[in-house]
Formats: sequence, structure tokens, C-alpha cells
Amino acid sequence: MFHFLTNAAGTVGMSSSIVMLVVMLAVFYFMLIRPENKRKKEAEQMRASVQTGDKIVTIGGITGTVVNVKDSRIVLETGADQVRIELEKWAISSNETAAEAAKEKAKKAQEAKAKAKAAKKAEKN
Repeated sequence: MFHFLTNAAGTVGMSSSIVMLVVMLAVFYFMLIRPENKRKKEAEQMRASVQTGDKIVTIGGITGTVVNVKDSRIVLETGADQVRIELEKWAISSNETAAEAAKEKAKKAQEAKAKAKAAKKAEKN
């Protein structure tokens, strides 16, 4: 039964199997588990930062403006007919207001970087 422990070739084979198992677990962690945890954390943070007046999209595709924010729920106003729907926060798919603000911030940062680069280039000449 324990013959593989006494055989030198058997212990080498067993140790290489353990190494391969550890490598596979590391690959799964860095390729699957870690990115998924990061996405969950970002989604949770986005849902916690929803404020009144934000334009959001739910996981069901409903778009509207947040009218009221409670602990675990939001009240969403949709369309021109001003229908109000109370939803759980976990149903929020994206915050369009925050996404637009992030785009604008990135655009301003890129413009500032371009201006600094142009100034540096003009300084050299």
C-alpha cells in the first residue's frame, strides 16, 4: 500500500504532481477568483455610492433617475410619465452619471497631459 513512498521514482512523481496542483491553483486564483472578487467589490462600491439624481440602469434594463435612497433600496423614476419603482440596490447594473463623470475626468487628465507635453516640447525648442 505504501510502496510509492519507498520507491525513489515514486516520490519524484508524487512531488511533481503536488507542484503541478499548486501551480494550477495559483493560475485559477490569479485568472479567475481574484478578478471576480475585484469586480464584485467595485460593483458593491458603485451601489453604495448611488445618490439622489443619478441616472442608473438596472439589471432588467430599466433606466431612470434615482429619487430616494434608503439602506438597501432605491426609488427610481422612469420616463416622462414619472412612474416610480422601488428596487433593491443589488438590482443596479450601472450608474450612468458616475460613468460620465469618470469619462470627463479622464478626458481632462488627458488634455492636461497633452498640454504639459506640448509645453515641454516648446521649452526644448
